[in-house]
This record gives sequence, C-alpha cells and structure tokens, in this order.
Amino acid sequence: MIALIDYGAGNLKSVQKAFAHLGEPVTLTADKDVILTADAAILPGVGAFGDAMKSLEERGLPQVIRSFVETGRPFLGICLGLHLLFEESEETPGVQGLGILKGTVRRFPEEIGLKIPHIGFNSVTYRKDSRLFAGLPEEPYYYFVHSYYCFAEDRSVSAAMADYGIRFDAAVERGNLFAAQFHPEKSGRTGLGTLENFICAVRTSKEG
Repeated sequence: MIALIDYGAGNLKSVQKAFAHLGEPVTLTADKDVILTADAAILPGVGAFGDAMKSLEERGLPQVIRSFVETGRPFLGICLGLHLLFEESEETPGVQGLGILKGTVRRFPEEIGLKIPHIGFNSVTYRKDSRLFAGLPEEPYYYFVHSYYCFAEDRSVSAAMADYGIRFDAAVERGNLFAAQFHPEKSGRTGLGTLENFICAVRTSKEG
C-alpha cells in the first residue's frame, strides 16, 4: 500500500488520479499508523512553506515522516513536498523544515529577468543514474510551478537539474528517498513514466 500523506495540500487529487491511471491506487491518509506501516509514502504539495509545515505539525506528522524515511522504504516528495525535506526556506524565515536534507530553499532572484513564478514545461538534465528516470528520454520535459528552488548542500543527492535563469535541483535521490521539483502528475506521458519508475522501486523494495 502506498500512503499519500494528507495535510491539506492542493494537488492531492491530481496525484491520486495519476496513480489510479497507472493501476496503483494510493491511500489518502493522515493516520500515523497507516503511514508508518505503508510500503511507500508520498508527500505532495503546492502553496507556502510555512503554512505546509504548520499543517503537518497540527497533524503530528513531521516526526512520522522522518521516521518513515529512516525505515528505508520508498518515499516521494513532489514540488513543495521537496522543499519541506530541507532545513528552511526563504519563503518563511524562522520556520524549520523537516531537515531530512541539508540546505535552504531560495527564491528566484529578480535579476534573472524572467517571470516569477516559473510556470510551464522545462527540460531537465540528469546528474547521475536515477531510478526515477530509468528508460526515459535524455533531457525530458516536465511541468513546473514554483517561485522557490532547491540546491542541495550534499551534491551527491542531486539526480537532475533544470535551468530557469539559474540552475537548480529538479530532482533528488538518496537511497529510497526521491523528490522532484516538477509535477510528474501534470507532465503527460513522461511524468507518468517517472511515477511508474517510483512504483517499480516500491515493488522492488517489497520483494527485498
């Protein structure tokens, strides 16, 4: 069972529909026991960093998420779900993130001369072999919607990068921890291929 962590994020239904389309239904839940006993977990998200952390804390979920990641079972963060894995964000100074990955989420600088937020399809380039991109084309296009970007302190976790006036981490991978800045559930066939690769990682983990 794959747990889709419910903390009021705006893209829950679209993620749920994408997995259902792939024949792998997910369980929408905020129940700690359900999450901790799941085969895999997904942390989606759109909106503000501070509001999201507040919602997670009100549901008692930050330590649940940290504990789940520590089990080594597959975990996928999407968009804001990637940002929340880091220590803090310039979007909400003083609010601590989950701290699973080291680094600060930063706002795109006005000096890049591009419209902020970054909205639309953008190509990504791979930094290392990643199970998220297995069998997918070189420099695939994904759909992005964000004003803040990640650049992991530990560069070994960076799986792919994108460029929007500044280069940033489009995806990270560390063991069975995966996260993407883009929205695979809104990225057509390529995005579905990425979610299929995550499902494959879940099945491999269960068999192991």
